[in-house]
Amino acid sequence: MYQIIYASFFIDDDEGFQTLLAEYFSKKGIEVVSVLNGAAGIRLLDEKSIDIDVVVLDLMMPEMDGFETLTAIRRQGDLPVIMLTALEEETGRIVGLEMGADDYLHKPINPRELLARVKANLRRTKAAGSDSPEKKDADTVPAPGGSDTMGIFLDPDRGGAIINGRPVELTRVEFDILRALMRSEGRIVTRDRLMDLSRGREFEAYDRSIDVHISRIRKKIEENPARPRWIKTVWGKGYKWEGDAV
Repeated sequence: MYQIIYASFFIDDDEGFQTLLAEYFSKKGIEVVSVLNGAAGIRLLDEKSIDIDVVVLDLMMPEMDGFETLTAIRRQGDLPVIMLTALEEETGRIVGLEMGADDYLHKPINPRELLARVKANLRRTKAAGSDSPEKKDADTVPAPGGSDTMGIFLDPDRGGAIINGRPVELTRVEFDILRALMRSEGRIVTRDRLMDLSRGREFEAYDRSIDVHISRIRKKIEENPARPRWIKTVWGKGYKWEGDAV
């Protein structure tokens, strides 16, 4: 008898693949809800009749492809999304990450690896929701001048940020990366370390996903992303948070 502790949502047009993963995941304590296309998936999410913790989303599907479905999911909130594709081109993965995907896997997929990715996203979700109020001060970087409304404040309860008094939505990966940088203010954080913090797993040596995430964060928090004030690139090493940089 297995205890169901989380629910994952598979949106994929390969019914045999879904059946295989559902059996494997259920034995590991994760319930699987599945549909065969993006349109059906969005309708089910809109109904809010099921509680979903993470979405596993195929890129190539009828009616609505993975990109369209991801866009619709992001309009609803920051539910973690792992995208799957049989395509080898790196462009698709980068576009998916830029649109808000939290992770990416190539088919054919090892169920054990997919389970590890799902669990990593679930851990991030749980960690973001369990931050105590005492930790919030460590996630605050006031802007020069001392104004109470100016600066960057992370909101662990909502998983977002407040930039100079303006609320900004962040995906869970973006939130984790931004928090790691802010807590290491003035110190270089390597790309490897940021990947480890944001994904909780080992990754490919030439994986450029972290650079895509940094680009997305800059577009959300920087006045001029091309000349970032807060997140500095340290070429050949990683990134650094400059709280009072001009």
